[in-house]
Amino acid sequence: MAERITVDPNVHFGKPCVTGTRIPVKNVLELVRDGCSPEEIIRDYYPDLSGEDVRACVQHAMDVIEAEDLYLATSAS
Repeated sequence: MAERITVDPNVHFGKPCVTGTRIPVKNVLELVRDGCSPEEIIRDYYPDLSGEDVRACVQHAMDVIEAEDLYLATSAS
């Protein structure tokens, strides 16, 4: 799925987009957050996308979170 997401400094200031489009991953994720199904996203917003493209956007977000290092601060008591 990684090949479905591209980061190009000349497209949307280097924000991740669906490969071959100028559709930012963030825009697709906002629609998912709002409860849109992949079919609705394609039909009503981005007819150039496929269901695999929508799933790749969600997977990209999961991959970013998984790669993130978390540092927990201890509270001083």
